[in-house]
This record gives sequence, structure tokens and C-alpha cells, in this order.
Amino acid sequence: MSHLDVRGKKIELNEEGFLTDSKQWDKQVAEALAQAAEGIDNLTPEHWMIIEFIRNHYLETNMAPMVRSICKTTGLPLRRIYELFPSGPAKGACKIAGLPKPDGCV
Repeated sequence: MSHLDVRGKKIELNEEGFLTDSKQWDKQVAEALAQAAEGIDNLTPEHWMIIEFIRNHYLETNMAPMVRSICKTTGLPLRRIYELFPSGPAKGACKIAGLPKPDGCV
């Protein structure tokens, strides 16, 4: 298990870089995860739109949204989502949003 230091606080990550405790998530943790896990130095409004949708969906349903739902709700084509999150909406975006690794994500 590894960790991420954010504002002097140790954030525990599992072996794949996902938060072990999603309650530790906040916007500064998201920014640190984006940089460490995805190499994203600056989260844009498009990034935040996706991150917030994914988090809200998870908090309401206890499941990550389907990729089709992300595209439909945000109005962004799948190609653009992969440009924003190079490792994909399930692995990259969910990780940055502080969710556990989605089922079926390899």
C-alpha cells in the first residue's frame, strides 16, 4: 500500500492508486491524484464537470456511472473524455474522483 501527501496529511492508497478511504477525498486530494496518477497538472472545468458527475452518481447509487451516462450527461464525446483522462473514465476519472475501482475495470 502506498500513500499521497496532501497538505501535510497522509492519504492512503491501495496497490492500484485508488483511495482506501473515500471520505478523505476533497478537491486538493483530487488535484494531487490527477498529477500523481494521470500526469494532469491542471484540472480544467471539463475535468471537474466529469469528476463531479461521477462523484454525485456514486454518492446517490453506490456505483460508478456507465461511460454512456457520463457522455450523455456532460455532453462530451467519449474521445474527449479519453483526452481528459488518458487511462479512461473508469480507471482515471474514478480514481481522481476518489471512488473505489469500478467493477469490471481491468
